[in-house]
Amino acid sequence: MRDNQADPGSCRAQVLHLMTQKDKIEGEIRQLTDILTQNGVGMTEPLVDAEGFPISSIDIYQVRHARHKICCLQNDHKAIMQRIENGLQGYYSASSSENSMDTQPINIHRRSEMNHQIPFAKVTQVSDGSPAFYAGIRVNDELVEFGTVNANNFKAITDIATVVQHSEGTQVNLKLKRNDRFLTVNLLPKKWLGRGLLGCNIVAI
Repeated sequence: MRDNQADPGSCRAQVLHLMTQKDKIEGEIRQLTDILTQNGVGMTEPLVDAEGFPISSIDIYQVRHARHKICCLQNDHKAIMQRIENGLQGYYSASSSENSMDTQPINIHRRSEMNHQIPFAKVTQVSDGSPAFYAGIRVNDELVEFGTVNANNFKAITDIATVVQHSEGTQVNLKLKRNDRFLTVNLLPKKWLGRGLLGCNIVAI
């Protein structure tokens, strides 16, 4: 009897379930990042002034809770991405062992379907030698997809920041509109000689 774990259908269902969990985690991170934005801080800015007193414009309890939760969720996200990767390997291995000719590919960025054509943001600056530069991104490129972010779910630039923040060292798929044509690039957010992880400036359209 064949082991159920080696069954392509079972592997596919498990991966799709994990992807649903991944999407949920990314949504929670976006919501928590919005809380930080509303308080005018990120993940590392101090919450007290030079004399050690709490900054009155910041809800310290709310920010600390959000930061802690984001850290936990980022760890959960990395773990679930590893499980998805392992599941994909199992799925394609099982499909190959059965000589399946109609194996359905699984796209872990399933929210970023290639039929999206409406831009939601625009690149206004690209620094030489930056991750964006090496990905082939150019000034005036319009973003149609940035990982899981597209015109249907985009709310603010912080949505992109959230994806970048928990994708450091991991390739992110981008769909761009350049003049009248669409193209896809792979961007690798990482530390470089300049500021940030991308080396480009993006504004909402």
